[in-house]
This record gives sequence, C-alpha cells and structure tokens, in this order.
Amino acid sequence: MTVQVDIKALFEAGVHFGHKTSRWHPKMAPYIHSKRQGSHIIDLTKTVEALDKALPFLTKVAATGKPILFVGTKKQAKAIAKAAAEQTGMPYVTERWIGGMLTNVATTNAQVKKLKDLERRMASGDLEKRYNKLEVQRFQEEIDSLNLKYDGIKNMNGRPAALVVFDVLTDANAINEARNLNIPVVGIVDTNADPSRVEYPIPGNDDAIKGLQLLADYFVQAIAEGKNKEN
Repeated sequence: MTVQVDIKALFEAGVHFGHKTSRWHPKMAPYIHSKRQGSHIIDLTKTVEALDKALPFLTKVAATGKPILFVGTKKQAKAIAKAAAEQTGMPYVTERWIGGMLTNVATTNAQVKKLKDLERRMASGDLEKRYNKLEVQRFQEEIDSLNLKYDGIKNMNGRPAALVVFDVLTDANAINEARNLNIPVVGIVDTNADPSRVEYPIPGNDDAIKGLQLLADYFVQAIAEGKNKEN
C-alpha cells in the first residue's frame, strides 16, 4: 500500500505558492508553472511526481531499520519536524545545526555520552549526594543546554541512512554534511533554492505551515509503511 498523494490537498495547503520572481533560482525553472502578482507559482503536478519518487525511497530506508534524520530548524518547521520524527520514532534536529554533527562523529558522540551520563546521575540522586545545591543546579543547566543541542539525536543508532530537510536554504549546513557522507536527502525546495543539491527535491512552499504539515504527514505515512515491513 503506497502513500497516495492528493494534488487537491497540496493546492488547498498552499504548497504551490513560491517566492517573489526577483528571488528565484534558475534551476527551479522546470518546477515553475506560472507567475502571479510578482510571485512564482509551483507546478503541483511536479510536486506530486517528486513525492511519488521520494516517498517510496523513505519507505525503503525505514524498512531497513536504519534512522532517518528530520531537520527543521526554521521557526515554521520546528514543531512539525519534531512531531513527525517522534511519530515515527526517528531522530531530529530542530534547534541549531551544530557544525560537524554528522561529519565529526567523535565529538558528537562524546557530547551525547556526557549528556546521558549526567542525566543518569541526576535521576539516580548521585549528583545530589556528592555536590551542594548550587553545583547541582549548574549540572542541571548543563543538562538543559546539552539537551537543546542533542536531545533529538541522543538515541540515534549510528549514522542516518537519509535526511528529511524542511528548508534546504536554512539547513544548508546539514545538507553539506550529508553530501560529504553520501547520505541521500529528501528536501522541500522553494523557488529561491537550488534543487540539484538534494537527491529528492520536493518543489513546494517552505513557509506555509499547512503545506509543511501536509508534506510531513506524507513523510510519516511513508516511513510508517516501511517500519511495518520491517516488523
């Protein structure tokens, strides 16, 4: 049962609204339908075609049991990306992309290990036994700070097999690292971005919350289908 994409739902969610024509990337030309009031309109038949390629890919990756990392640090995408990741049991980054998060694994792993160790010691009461109130408070602040950076990936097993990126410009650094490691990326690409930087570009409005939510729902369905095959 593959995920059925509904072009009418894409239209109603505003996925077709691009940016101003003055802010466009020429490589998006094949995905543009027309211009309206100084803005580009995205060809939703191309969005459907793109999803028809990207969703089976996500299903296939999910069926292997490997992690798919959701990345959405832009304000409109944060809650949507986090909810989609949590629904599918996948890792996520919704605050700031820390440089080297994927390429400098030793540092990332060391920080995650430190975070888990502090959390374990805090939960067991070990820190309260050994330190005074002010010191314990400082440890809690350190836990909170590390969680802000690493909470979404602290239970990620190994390198992700794919990334889902909600805005390819805002999260260009994540894409750069994925490219360095040959990790395929599914990315929502608005009319002002370069679609050739990701393996599975999804032409669509990367600002409309309803549109981002609809696309996230499709990603969730595709991953859930793969996880069912895995079981």
